[in-house]
Amino acid sequence: MAEFNRLVARYPEGKQKSALLPALHLAQDTFGGWLSSETMDYVASLLHIEPIEVYEVATFYSMYNLKPVGKYLFEVCHTGPCMLNGSDNIIDYIKEKLGIKVGETTADGMFTLKTVECLGACGYAPMMQMGKTYREHLTKEKVDAIIAECRNNAVVKN
Repeated sequence: MAEFNRLVARYPEGKQKSALLPALHLAQDTFGGWLSSETMDYVASLLHIEPIEVYEVATFYSMYNLKPVGKYLFEVCHTGPCMLNGSDNIIDYIKEKLGIKVGETTADGMFTLKTVECLGACGYAPMMQMGKTYREHLTKEKVDAIIAECRNNAVVKN
């Protein structure tokens, strides 16, 4: 609650709704990496706004997870520049390699594959985000190395 109160204090009195994005990030980090309906309702009550106002934001932005995700979340960009540079092939390869579809998590709870809109790194396409880290110029070999790093706990979850 101390961190939540610090976030809300950044904004003028009566404008607590402005803290919604960082509050959702905090809630997601605090409650297992995703936002349940109960969690979103809780955030709404803390900010004194309607739950629908929270749902509108949480469902709009891909950075919020609305169901449980794996230990490692692969968010692969699939917009124009990445697609022109082979992101579709990378997505298909990850699906095949992990045995999951987009939006699914491996049975061991280790990996979730998600496609996202532009991550703002078009010059490094195809690319994906893992936590706070970008993985760029992806190839099948790089994907294999990333998966191996994760399985060997060589990657710190961000």
